[in-house]
Amino acid sequence: MTETERVIHEIPPVWNENSRVLILGSFPSVKSREGRFFYNHPQNRFWKVLAAILDCPVPRTIEEKKQMLLSHGIAVWDVIASCQIQGSSDSSIRDVVPNDLSVILSHAPVVQIYANGTAAWKLYEKYIRPVSGREAVRLPSTSPANAAWKLDRLTEEWKQMKKVLSCSEI
Repeated sequence: MTETERVIHEIPPVWNENSRVLILGSFPSVKSREGRFFYNHPQNRFWKVLAAILDCPVPRTIEEKKQMLLSHGIAVWDVIASCQIQGSSDSSIRDVVPNDLSVILSHAPVVQIYANGTAAWKLYEKYIRPVSGREAVRLPSTSPANAAWKLDRLTEEWKQMKKVLSCSEI
């Protein structure tokens, strides 16, 4: 069994002054930390799901991913700034220091926050909602560990985000 280690989140958030939606994960996986970008595990369905609901090609490079997010008003970050974690296991997360979402929430017209999975949602509820006062909608995780949700079912559930993205008024 691998020991837990203290890890600091080193991937900066992706957002701009047009971000209407904020998608939060829990903490970057080992593969994401190695690749220095969100949802970098080849089996994670995040980029496929977003591309499907936005009707665009699946982005391959970090620049393509950033462009897809920003051009559709989507911000991405994680709930946790640092924690004790064993590998990529959300269930092993301890000693949490949350990210300061006010950096995004005070400068972008975010109308809805979405949590990518139950772990992200529970961490948001515990550490950030008491500070932000803002509700987050829990979406099923795009992680390969969430094998019960096939790609088409995930995509269908994540489509609720399109309503927020297509609104022109805040």
